[in-house]
Amino acid sequence: MTLETIRLCTLEEPALLYMIIEHFKNRDPVPVYRRFKDRGRLAPEGLQYVSSWVDEKLERCFQLMETEHPKYLDEWLANWNDLVEFEVYPVMSSKEAAEKVLSRL
Repeated sequence: MTLETIRLCTLEEPALLYMIIEHFKNRDPVPVYRRFKDRGRLAPEGLQYVSSWVDEKLERCFQLMETEHPKYLDEWLANWNDLVEFEVYPVMSSKEAAEKVLSRL
């Protein structure tokens, strides 16, 4: 599934924040960390890293990224898809979610 497909499925205005769940292939973080050490994040200009967390088994990374153009996220995913399987979710802050829900009450 491409990011464009995900955006079309939301039926809302485009999300600017994306929660990326990275599943390290073969549950092996070493190749990912090696590439990161050697080449950096490999994010194109226009895609900003916000924050990330790794599970205790070192099998998955939960990464928050921000962009105004989904093509930048697609480019970044392509730089890592040989080492990582991705889940991509457009997200919003809890405050933004509360505002949307409260408008329906």
